[in-house]
Amino acid sequence: MLFALFYIVAIAILVLHFTGFLARRNLEWLVLVLAAAVFPAVIYL
Repeated sequence: MLFALFYIVAIAILVLHFTGFLARRNLEWLVLVLAAAVFPAVIYL
């Protein structure tokens, strides 16, 4: 369940990033937070 929530949030952040919404609202740092959250799982696998 938690994985599904994480994926929904991640997809939403990526869609907002590619549409330019985050750049207009000065929220590009959310992409970096998402990358930092995924990084430990990539190292583990």
